[in-house]
Parts: sequence; C-alpha cells; structure tokens
Amino acid sequence: MSKHDKIEKNVSLMIVLTIVAISFGTLVELAPLVFGDQVKEPVEGLKPLPALALEGRDIYIREGCNTCHSQMIRPLRAETERYGHYSVAGEFVYNHPFLWGSKRTGPDLARVGGRYSDDWHRAHLYNPRDVVPESIMPSYPWLFDNTLDGDITGRKMAALRSVGVPYTDEDIAGAAEAVAGKSEVDAVVAYLQQLGTLLQMRR
Repeated sequence: MSKHDKIEKNVSLMIVLTIVAISFGTLVELAPLVFGDQVKEPVEGLKPLPALALEGRDIYIREGCNTCHSQMIRPLRAETERYGHYSVAGEFVYNHPFLWGSKRTGPDLARVGGRYSDDWHRAHLYNPRDVVPESIMPSYPWLFDNTLDGDITGRKMAALRSVGVPYTDEDIAGAAEAVAGKSEVDAVVAYLQQLGTLLQMRR
C-alpha cells in the first residue's frame, strides 16, 4: 500500500494533514497583510470623516445601501474605465466596518464623490427614477424629514478613536454642533460627496 493510500484511508491522519495545509495557506496569505505597512498606512492626505459625513455613513448602513452598492474597484481595465482609479488599502484604514461589498445591484460608489451635484444626489434619493429612469433603487423620502440632533455623534467619534481613527478632542467636542439640525439627507449627501475624492485628485 502506497503512502498516498495510507493517508486517504486513515481519516484522522487526513484531517490533521488537511488542517496543516489550510493553516499554511492561511499563514502565507495573511502574514504579509498583518505585518506589512501597505494595509495599515493611510494614503497621503487621508483624514477621518467629518461629523456630518460620519452620520451619513451610519445612515447609509442603516438603509442597507451597502447591500446593493460595493465600494471597491478592482484593478481591471473594465472596472477602472467605468469607475476610476482602483481601490487601494490605504484609503480604508479609518473605515469601521469596511463597506467593500461584492454585490452590485447598483453601480460601485467608491469614486462617486464629486461626480454629481448635491442637488442631483437629493433628487436621486427622493425618487431615483426622476434622474435615472431605468433605476430599480427604492426611494428614501423620509431622509428629507428626519433631523439629526448630534447627541451621540461625539461618542461615536470617541469610540472610533479608541480603535485608531485620529479624531481630536476638538473634533469630538464640536461634533454635536456640526450636525444638530441637519437633515438625514444632508448627512448622506455629505458622505457620498467625499467618497474616493482623494485618489481622484491625485490621478
């Protein structure tokens, strides 16, 4: 009986060797990411989200926008021609959680910042078919009625600072004032308008 046959017929040995192989493969894939600076160093000029955009990001998640829109452009010609510069790890070091996504019911939004006016985004959120007739995106009219009070914005920033996002004491202290009285649609538009603009400007 060959060694190969012995391994295949010994379930315990097969399990151990499978675990060893998977562990080695995982180590090879993850070690460079864990110990390399490429995924931990922010791109030049990257700053944490301002208070209003931070609230907009949370609303974006609450409304499930990230389930239909990815925020990761792959380094392939078809992707970069349509959406712009491919995504790089240093853009996302302050993102908690990441919103890369993999499903594109709607287009990728990684570089949507600055492509359309604030008024376009407002019209699109109120009734997408007014600006994109073939759109299947739902409408979000309540975003125009809901108002932010900023009561917990500072605490969100403080929590993010504890995991490495460099918010200052001044950012946290001024967070409530920066968002109080603004509508939810203001926050979402502020979030969308900053997406991907840093690398767009550097292209």
